[in-house]
Amino acid sequence: MEKPITIRHDDLALTATIHYPAKDGGCSEKKMPLVVICHGFIGDRIGVDRLFLLASRQLARQGFLVIRFDFAGCGESEGVYGEHGLESMIAQTRSVLDYGLGLDCVDPLRVTLLGHSLGGAVALLAGTRDRRVKSLALWSPVGYPFNDIVRIVGRGVYDETIQKGSADYSGYRLKPEFFESLQQHQPFQEAPKFHGDVFIAHGTSDDVIPADYSFLLEKTFWLRGEGRCDKNIIFQADHTFSKGSHKNELYQSTIDWLATHEKRQQDWQHWSI
Repeated sequence: MEKPITIRHDDLALTATIHYPAKDGGCSEKKMPLVVICHGFIGDRIGVDRLFLLASRQLARQGFLVIRFDFAGCGESEGVYGEHGLESMIAQTRSVLDYGLGLDCVDPLRVTLLGHSLGGAVALLAGTRDRRVKSLALWSPVGYPFNDIVRIVGRGVYDETIQKGSADYSGYRLKPEFFESLQQHQPFQEAPKFHGDVFIAHGTSDDVIPADYSFLLEKTFWLRGEGRCDKNIIFQADHTFSKGSHKNELYQSTIDWLATHEKRQQDWQHWSI
């Protein structure tokens, strides 16, 4: 079952969709794992070629309760995107976590943030600040927010933003504060602060965010004192996994990883007892 919802964040209404496992059709007495999906730069909760919609449905079929939402100024959410920087996106994600964990049917020990592209950086940074996040699934994650986004929009757009106070990019009004917020966060430096398990997926033909980032990020996670990191590098997949076979591999490898992660957690809890 899928249901549109509105989540409050400060004075903004964030539009979201919640997916309940088909067999439950809503909240039941059984505690379910939660997955919150963070979309990328000027994206939305549906995703390019329905990337997040299809992922949510598959995850729900596997027993996960999924919430996908539009960041402020994107999709159907209130706000102006270029006025809400990376710090705000992290805070918005935590507001969505508040909502999800406020549901009686959600297991607080099984909470995953799934982020794509810039949303991957947001998920990682939110996970380092919020101990309620137990695992991360990062698809084609941004590694250097400022450099990566400036490369995407073009130096001319960035320069116009600084010189004139704002600039238009694909219909979105970007402000200097937006780029300043990107400069203040370095996912590679923050990664060691996340202590849970991590899954990374990236395509070899990604011409937006280099797959090399994911190799470096994996190494960074493995250097931590706890938590493990696994990755799947999908041959010839592009940034949004637009080909059907690449989507299927992405979804299946993510679901398989989540299943093994849950088994490890259960085994650890039994061993601890």
